[in-house]
Amino acid sequence: MSESTHGARTATAPDFDVVIVGAGPAGSAAALEAARAGRSVALVERGPYPGAKNVYGGVVYGRVLDELVPGWWEQLPVERWVTRRSTMLMTGHQALTVDLRTEDWGRPPYNGATVHRAALDSWLASLAEEAGAVLVPSTVVTGLLRGPRGEVTGVRTDRPDGDLTARVVIACDGVNSFLAREAGLHRVPEKGGAHLALGVKETLALPREVIEERFQLTGRDGMDIEILGCTRGIPGGGFLYTNLDTVSVGVVLGLPGLARSGVRPDRILAELKTHPAVAPLVRGAEVKEYAAHLLPEGGYDTMPELAGDGILVAGDAAHMCLAAGIWLEGVNYALGAGMYAGRAAAAAVAAGDTSRRGLAGYRHMLADSFVLADHRKLRRVPGLVLSDRVQQAYPGLACDVLQSLYQVDNASPKPGLRRILRRTARRHGVALHHALSDAFTALRSFG
Repeated sequence: MSESTHGARTATAPDFDVVIVGAGPAGSAAALEAARAGRSVALVERGPYPGAKNVYGGVVYGRVLDELVPGWWEQLPVERWVTRRSTMLMTGHQALTVDLRTEDWGRPPYNGATVHRAALDSWLASLAEEAGAVLVPSTVVTGLLRGPRGEVTGVRTDRPDGDLTARVVIACDGVNSFLAREAGLHRVPEKGGAHLALGVKETLALPREVIEERFQLTGRDGMDIEILGCTRGIPGGGFLYTNLDTVSVGVVLGLPGLARSGVRPDRILAELKTHPAVAPLVRGAEVKEYAAHLLPEGGYDTMPELAGDGILVAGDAAHMCLAAGIWLEGVNYALGAGMYAGRAAAAAVAAGDTSRRGLAGYRHMLADSFVLADHRKLRRVPGLVLSDRVQQAYPGLACDVLQSLYQVDNASPKPGLRRILRRTARRHGVALHHALSDAFTALRSFG
């Protein structure tokens, strides 16, 4: 970092109070909060601009921004506000959908919105810059700097003479955070990507009026469909959501199951697009983008230690992605964690104690907020949702039960629901005690 970028160095003063690695939602939220608190902040981004390397677009739940950016809905680069939310259980030839449409989500303070990450990340980083943070783009962080007691004192970069010293480093460097690993914060050894999933997605262009007709939408209303049973039994799921003049369709696949299957992820995505429940919605669309992205899906039990001497971890780097069947959320947890990380770092710098103990307020803030409360409450759900019964048996069981219930065979008396349930469960190899066990786990988690 040149002296012209941030004043002259002294023998004792670091370049910045806080250096944040990664200008995604977590990093920009941390930079915004720390800069507002009067701290000197560097936001380091490996891309030429925030969002440049993110081809993701998805559903963002923005209520965490109530605290960070009041009136955020007037500024957020929204494609559509999600006013229809569907959960679809699918087999190769069936689909059972629970579909909610509500006008409440189409007015402030809204619920969810579809966005493009390039636009979202750039907007968030610009807010941090306006607050005083220094954006350092096109810069790869290659490692941590250490003090005499092993404490983190900054980062090394790929720039000549590019070491950046800081009182606190906040690692927001993604799911494979090498900074968190180098700092020794990971408690659970990663075995063959056991807690990781690969998301693959296509963005398909369709005229705006066609999207609104097919999905029964008007104005800026949007739809989000989450799908279970579309991944050939590989733990995971699918999704389909609407932007203004594109739709995005994709699948999320657990890495171990994907590796065992020997099936290419693009093949599974292609099969989803041709399913009778999806094909009419994407017919005639032009592929504009194909993307792949790693996701942490292990939940609370796979999170690293969140603070060390001179370092905090937030967002995907801290495995703060909630894969809980009803919900697949990440950006809102990244925003919340980043906000609290920036706040805790600023407080620790002001107090003159950036040790693990001095940064412990970060964990306390997270524990008192939705970020850790949700993950702790739902810690058993990833194991349930990604189990063989939920992935392979229950979608077909539910579809067959409803099909049998709705089917009219006047040559025979109606069988009754209990008989249909017993017969269908037996056909799908679901024992009553297993179903009750899963129901109990779901009740404990969601209840």
